[in-house]
Amino acid sequence: MVAHGALNIFFLLSGQTAALLLGRFYYDKGGNSKWMATLVQTAGFPILFLPLLLFPSGQSPPATRPIPRPPLAKISSIYVALGILITVDNFMYSSGLLYLPVSTYSLICASQLAFNAVFSYFLNSQKFTPMIFNSVILLTFSAALLGVSEDSGDSTDVSKGKYALGFMLTLGASASYSLILSLMQLTFEKVIKKETFSVVLEMQIWTSLVASCAAVIGLFASGELRTLRGEMEGYGTGRVSYVLTLVWTGVSWQVGSVGVVGLIFVVSSLFSNVISTLALPIVPIFAVIIFHDKMDGVKVMSMLIAIWGFISYLYQHYIDDSKAKKAVRDAHEECGPSVP
Repeated sequence: MVAHGALNIFFLLSGQTAALLLGRFYYDKGGNSKWMATLVQTAGFPILFLPLLLFPSGQSPPATRPIPRPPLAKISSIYVALGILITVDNFMYSSGLLYLPVSTYSLICASQLAFNAVFSYFLNSQKFTPMIFNSVILLTFSAALLGVSEDSGDSTDVSKGKYALGFMLTLGASASYSLILSLMQLTFEKVIKKETFSVVLEMQIWTSLVASCAAVIGLFASGELRTLRGEMEGYGTGRVSYVLTLVWTGVSWQVGSVGVVGLIFVVSSLFSNVISTLALPIVPIFAVIIFHDKMDGVKVMSMLIAIWGFISYLYQHYIDDSKAKKAVRDAHEECGPSVP
């Protein structure tokens, strides 16, 4: 369990960081299709069939009753609904990244932890302790600082109106992403009820398939498909670089998504969201080096407050974990003397 958790954390952090930086690189070098940026976030799902074949569903222990598969119509409708919601979420993220510096974008995304704490409370019976409440307040304040900031200059060089639009879209995407995580956890607990890593991959594959189909429809309906050839010809680092940027962005998103869904399965949606905020201090640093984003006082303060909020929740998780381990030890000690 610990090994699986560590592997999922590595997948999440490395995949998310690489995907965000490549997404900003796509826009900076001449890419302008929001629907293409939306599509690549899920289009890499076929690579997940390989680990699905390597990690087949485990068999139930002989002493337990096998858990029946949920009705096909029920699980299909859930995957379709989640896939459509993921498409909307990815489109808002892609639009936000177009209008915001990647450092600002990643800091606003930290607000998803606050949203997830609320959704987890109502949907997943997550406890809302003082430490988690403190974390929610801090992360909300961190995002609010960036929302009222007058400096939107950075590497994107957009107007104040587009900066505000990017802020609202990214904030809305953070809220919908948190809702998706809580709904996934609810599906694992109430519908699938299986404890195998293959169900994590299956959920990722089928929801990504639906999301990719919806993004392709959006690409056709918006007319952006007709502009892709010209976009590739005029790409700043060449046509091969254009293709490789999209391919590796898609691969990175899938690696990160497996980590996200895996942590939902192993721990909870709230913990998965917390770990994703670990990329918070990583992405802005790379953004300063690669894209020459400015780290002014407001951004630094926002980042420090968000890290404080992250530590606040992490400490609460540590307390809960310690209590759970102590309860297990106490139970073993009580049972010990009764053994003849």
